[in-house]
Amino acid sequence: MEPITIIITVSAGLIAGALITFGIQKIILKNKVAAIISEAEKEAEVIKKDKMLQAKEKFLQLKSDHEKTIADRNQKISHAENRIKQKESAVQQKQEELNRIKNDLQKQKDIVEHQISVNEKKATDLEKTHKLQIEQLETISSLSANEAKEQLIESLKAEARTEAMSLINEIMEEAKMTANKEAKKIVVQTIQRAASEHVVENSVSIFHIESDEIKGRIIGREGRNIRALEAATGIEIVVDDTPEAIILSGFDPIRREVARLALHQLVTDGRIHPARIEEVVEKTRKQVEDEILETGKRTAIDLGIHGLHPDMIRHVGKMKYRSSYGQNLLQHSKETARLSGIMATELGLNAKLAKRAGLLHDIGKVLEDDGEMPHALAGMKYAEKYKEKPEICNAIGAHHEEIEMESLLSPIIQICDAISGARPGARREVVESYIKRLKDLESIALSYPGVLKTYAIQAGRELRVIVGAEKVNDTDTESLSTDIAKKIQDEMTYPGQIKITVIRETRAVNYAK
Repeated sequence: MEPITIIITVSAGLIAGALITFGIQKIILKNKVAAIISEAEKEAEVIKKDKMLQAKEKFLQLKSDHEKTIADRNQKISHAENRIKQKESAVQQKQEELNRIKNDLQKQKDIVEHQISVNEKKATDLEKTHKLQIEQLETISSLSANEAKEQLIESLKAEARTEAMSLINEIMEEAKMTANKEAKKIVVQTIQRAASEHVVENSVSIFHIESDEIKGRIIGREGRNIRALEAATGIEIVVDDTPEAIILSGFDPIRREVARLALHQLVTDGRIHPARIEEVVEKTRKQVEDEILETGKRTAIDLGIHGLHPDMIRHVGKMKYRSSYGQNLLQHSKETARLSGIMATELGLNAKLAKRAGLLHDIGKVLEDDGEMPHALAGMKYAEKYKEKPEICNAIGAHHEEIEMESLLSPIIQICDAISGARPGARREVVESYIKRLKDLESIALSYPGVLKTYAIQAGRELRVIVGAEKVNDTDTESLSTDIAKKIQDEMTYPGQIKITVIRETRAVNYAK
């Protein structure tokens, strides 16, 4: 074969092979495309189904939420309707009640008007009858009404004088028989009226703390710490809502001082538990006892008094923690001792004995086992026990006149005791109660019409009331002072008596030009 023929034959074969290969690849590609399309359709169907399910779930969720919202709104509407119905029912009941009250008032008004008309008619008839009787009496007795009245008054005066004298005698006899009982009653009432402020002042101590968090530590778990404190000190510890303060309540001032100092040390130290509390309280009690003894010694040295028994010195030191009518007992005794020494010197008597008796005159108030005996007699027995001189013992026992005075020293002690207690400011009220009493006095007077200004003076023992001359006349001033005094007496509690002075003045003012 020729080369050209061979080339053409080979080329034709190659082309045929290529065409066959292309056909096969085309078939394969078609199959792949068909498979891809089929797979894509399947995936599209799955995605379609998923989307349909999601849409359906979303629709159901929205439908559920919508139904729940509608149910809540319906419920609220139902509640609102119920409340409206209840209010309508309440309003209707009130309206019915008001109508009933209105009808009752109208009936009562008709009854009252009828009764008034009947009473007016009776009053007119009674006045006519009275005039007729007077005319008949004047005709029968041949006396005028004024003359008969004068005779009747004279006879009644004489009879009233006789009965009054008889009544006075009976009252005096009864008063003599019941004087002691009534006197005791008056004293008890006076104590009740005047003692409340001093009880509060002398039975309570305030322990200040930096913050209210410390209260919880003082109370302790299940209250163990506070119970241990109360058991160790014998003092009631009140932890309440008072900000940054704890109240120590008890009638024994020495125990209160021990509790106060022990609390201060515990809070400062920070360790608060029952064992530590008992240790600190015992240590503090010893410190207070030492302080009492030191105070007694220092007082005796300051006054120049020597030879006192150690037990007496201890009781003198205890006076520092006692009070009498709001006045510190140790300060009062020192004042009495100094005054007694000065007075004894002026009279040419023994000043040292006078000072000694003045210092010891109230020692009966700090004795633990004085029983029901008055403090003056208890103090006298105590002084006799430690061999004090008879004139000192008598001065102690007689300074309230429980026994007879046997020497000039006794009246000196009595006088100096009264001077120390009666000086201004010695025995004072609690400041808050004193200010409140003055404000109450002025407020009561200002509540009356015509009163312009009020002034409580003389420490609340006198009330000056200034009234307007154009609103209150001279006659009304006396009745106004009486009314104010009665209202003060009914509404207030106070020691002694209060003088009410109503002042009315007229001022004429003009100007020279």
